[in-house]
Amino acid sequence: MCGIVFPTNAHVLVGLDQADDAGVYKISEDLALIQTVDFFTPIVDDPYAFGQIAAANALSDIYAMGGIPRTAMNLVAFPVKSMEITVLRQIIQGGLDKMTEADVVVIGGHSIEDSELKYGLSVTGFIHPGRILTKKNIHPGDNLILTKPLGTGIINTAIKGGVAPEPLIQRITQIMVALNRRSAEIISHYGVSACTDITGFGLLGHLAEMVTGSGCGMTVFSADIPVFPEAKEYAAMGLVPSGAYKNRAFRESMVTFGLHVDQVMQDICFDPQTSGGLLISIPAVQADTLLSQLKDNGMDQASIIGEVTLPKEHITVL
Repeated sequence: MCGIVFPTNAHVLVGLDQADDAGVYKISEDLALIQTVDFFTPIVDDPYAFGQIAAANALSDIYAMGGIPRTAMNLVAFPVKSMEITVLRQIIQGGLDKMTEADVVVIGGHSIEDSELKYGLSVTGFIHPGRILTKKNIHPGDNLILTKPLGTGIINTAIKGGVAPEPLIQRITQIMVALNRRSAEIISHYGVSACTDITGFGLLGHLAEMVTGSGCGMTVFSADIPVFPEAKEYAAMGLVPSGAYKNRAFRESMVTFGLHVDQVMQDICFDPQTSGGLLISIPAVQADTLLSQLKDNGMDQASIIGEVTLPKEHITVL
């Protein structure tokens, strides 16, 4: 990170040098702490829903690492002079209710006055040191499973532009507030090789992180990727967030698209997600069973979207 050397010690099992979803610090032979933090500006108009989405998004990194979140602290930037304090109360209540759903206790936080509203949380979880899931353990022959559909960044752009209808706003909100808790509980019973959650870097950005340094490549089948149908419509209209273009510029050298993968699908693959699903790399012999169990437990749009290949550290989208 910018040539900076960060201090570390033998207790740091996952740190900044690994660029993973969260940091992990070993407490004992049987216990390690997982720590993460995330906050952002509103993506929906409903303050309560925004609080829920921000909380679900912050919790997701703990689930992606295979851990159990236990405590959280609020992070708030609020324009006191231009916004009613009732808005902040609704946001905080949304976050508290989502944390309660996750059996997480909010034990504090910090707020500042700012010209732009921002909200999120710092979350601490527990894990056994021998059960940590990282991005960097993919194996040739693994299947790739995605648990939530793509397109939230594009649809949120449509919401900000005032073109998304209320039923779609409600539907996408329900997807974003949905915890990855049950998915994480299910995969803990399988021999998962690696895991991450799909957020701001988009699907291909996060896959690129998994591939880098692994000695493996990936093949992704675009027809199998779960996508909000409306995201395709809005992407075709040009309602693509700036983050998608930044993601493409950063990672396009690692990606080859098949001739039939059109511009709309390419944009969706780079679309930055908010509170997206888990991306799971698992041996092929277990993939169908895991997928079936995920679907039986409410992840009805989960799908096997690709496979880990050899030898080049590159992603092919067919």
